[in-house]
This record gives sequence, C-alpha cells and structure tokens, in this order.
Amino acid sequence: MISERAAVTVIGLGSMGSALATTLLDRGHPTTVWNRSAHKARPLVDRGARPAATPREAIAASSLAIACVLDYEALHTVLDPVSDALAGKVLVNLTSGSPEQAHEVAAWARAHGADYLDGAIMTTPPGVGSPEMMFLYSGSHAVFEAHRSTLATLGDPLYLGADPGLASLYDAALLGLMWSTLTSWLHGTALVGAEKTEATAFTPVAIRWLSAVAGFLTTYAPQVDGGRYPGDDATVDVQIAAIDHLIHAAAARGVDNALPELLKSVMERARAAGHGADSYASVIEVLKNPAGGR
Repeated sequence: MISERAAVTVIGLGSMGSALATTLLDRGHPTTVWNRSAHKARPLVDRGARPAATPREAIAASSLAIACVLDYEALHTVLDPVSDALAGKVLVNLTSGSPEQAHEVAAWARAHGADYLDGAIMTTPPGVGSPEMMFLYSGSHAVFEAHRSTLATLGDPLYLGADPGLASLYDAALLGLMWSTLTSWLHGTALVGAEKTEATAFTPVAIRWLSAVAGFLTTYAPQVDGGRYPGDDATVDVQIAAIDHLIHAAAARGVDNALPELLKSVMERARAAGHGADSYASVIEVLKNPAGGR
C-alpha cells in the first residue's frame, strides 16, 4: 500500500479539478497541477501546489495522475502528444463520458504502458473531500487497491469491477435516477404549491416518502434479477388507476402533466405486454425490450 501522502498530479483545473487539487493539498498530498489556462493554477499554487509548465512535466512529477477535463476530446488533446510519458504511470480518469469512451481510453492507456482506472464523481465540487460522497471506479483492481488511500481523500471510493466502462455506466444510470427524482419532486411541489403549500413544508413529507420508496427498490431488485414479478403488493393495473388521480389533480390546477403522462404510457405498455397483474417491477420488461415485453 502506498503512502497516504502520495504525490499526485491533477490535470485540468476547472471547478471540479480545482476542488480535487484543493482537497489533496489540504490533506497533505504533494500536488502538481496543470491547466491549459495557467492562471487557474494560481490559487492552488498559493496553497502549496507545484505548477507544471506542460502536460509532460505534470505527468513526470508523480506516479499517479488524475485527469478531470471537459470531455474525452479534450483529454486526447492534452495527453496524445505526451503519451510516451505515461509509461509506468497510473492514470485515473475522472472526465465524464460514455462507457464506450472509457473502453477506448483504457485500451489507449495500456498501449502506452500506463495502468488505468476510470472514475465518476457523484457530487458537485463543494462535496469533494466528504466521506459521504461516492467516487465510482472501474478497471484494474490491483491499481485501485494500491491507491485506495489516496482516492479516499477525495470521497468514498467504490470499486465496481474490472470492466473500465462500469463507472461511466453507473454514472449515467444514477444521473437518470437523480433527474427523474428531482423532476418528480418539483412536479409534486408545483401540485401542492397550487394550493399555497410551500416547498419547505412539502419537502419533509416527500423525503419521508422517498425513504419508504427505497424499500420498494430492495423488494423489487430480486424480482428483476429473477424475471418474476408476483403482484402481491400493488399491481401495474392498480398503479395505472392511481396515476389517473395525479393526472386529474394536476390538470385541474394547471400543472404540466408531461411527466405523469409519460409514466402512465410506460405502465400501459407493460399492461399490454401481459403484466397488468404483476408488480410494478415488471415495467422493466418494456424498458429492456421496447418492442415487446414478454
């Protein structure tokens, strides 16, 4: 296991990259930084970071380099010209992208003699450094274990598996969950707000309800894995009847119904595929197979 105060290079000093570098510095890691716009490094240099004049110099400064740039095109623009400098180094890529891009960069890194971990940051910059915030990693398990203590400086490091695309795949799935949840909360807030209920009054009740909903996830996960959906709690047919009440209430109060109408349409597709008497988890069958469901 490497030292908890291992030297680290951070490539890319946008808001997230700067948060990564700041946290590493604050936890005592010798930190080298590089950014295309050199002025972004000045606050970090004032905190003790070592500025690198070029990407090559940045990579040479540490055995571990963390890249967090705008996108994969920017990553290649920065690293392709100095790919030979990566031999024997570890590259942890926290740039947002697709699983396919992660696979491509993992192969590219291997071809240049570098060990590679792909990662996804499940927080905004102010959350970096909190042990409550998840950082997802996939790729070499040996590399992950060797650098776990350094990665833990940034947040709770969760290793997902050897497939380098898993971190990006989980990232996309979890962001979808976030957007759906936030939009549903906003729809509910608009609905009760039409009756002069403030968001601050509705939200504690909503949070308590989300805790109950989490129990459904635990119940339904084995059903999804097994492909069997016993309708012993609330069937798809029951849910379709219930969502009509939401659609009616929202329409009567002038609240946009695009989201619940979409949800109802998916439920109706599940019923048409023969899942009306099954649990709500059976909706996954039409999500996995839009043309069928059975």
